[in-house]
Amino acid sequence: MTEPFGARLRQAMDERGPLCVGIDPHASLLTEWGLNDDVAGLERFSRTVVEALSDRVAVFKPQSAFFERFGSRGVAVLENTVQEARAAGALVLMDAKRGDIGSTMAAYAEAFLRKDSPLFSDALTVSPYLGYGSLSPAIALARESGAGLFVLALTSNPEGGEVQHAVRADGRNVGATMLAHLAAENTGEEPLGSFGAVVGATLGDLSTYDLDINGPLLAPGVGAQGATPADLPRVFGAAIRNVVPNVSRGVLRHGPDAGALRDSAERFADEIRSALPSA
Repeated sequence: MTEPFGARLRQAMDERGPLCVGIDPHASLLTEWGLNDDVAGLERFSRTVVEALSDRVAVFKPQSAFFERFGSRGVAVLENTVQEARAAGALVLMDAKRGDIGSTMAAYAEAFLRKDSPLFSDALTVSPYLGYGSLSPAIALARESGAGLFVLALTSNPEGGEVQHAVRADGRNVGATMLAHLAAENTGEEPLGSFGAVVGATLGDLSTYDLDINGPLLAPGVGAQGATPADLPRVFGAAIRNVVPNVSRGVLRHGPDAGALRDSAERFADEIRSALPSA
């Protein structure tokens, strides 16, 4: 049987540190790298990031939209990027934020979580805002494939609050409800559950939320969005050991030089290690 994602992630974080680097080929970044905003530029960008960092980061997070905008040829580059990153020993978290119901949700899950899919990834971001139960097909397939999910819970974008902070009839807000669902999914899992939450590193004090879900917490917002590694303990408190800080532009802007990419990633990794409490 495939080792569950949570166990593989825990091992990768312990061995390489928790840094997750996004692979976000914005048109502006391609231009900054001296590349054309086309499929050839997309392929060069993605391959450079993987080759430079795959032996030292725990997780890559390709954003599928930046590949999909080039149509089938862009998706082919995404397939190669995922396969090359995983072959080099890094875990791949596909940032696709899929969310739907019934057979459509099942089809999205098959695209990214079925073992023989060309886009099979170690984990997938998903949106629960058609109701947490709508994620059931993805949860079931993730368990079967040894993959994981990261569920949008408390996101860093300011618009998210109108949904995530809405209060339910039981007095608990929607974001807290998602965290509670994930804690239930991860009950009894060791050393770490496979069902994580997306919780923005820019949100400040979250002490009113129970972030101890026995699963990973993907923390976007470090770097270009304004959060720093030093902010992480204040935001995540006792759950800090399970945080996976995501940096994208803060690392990627140093390309296309592979050495500069590595140096930038290592600086962030060192700052994160310094911010973490001693074991």
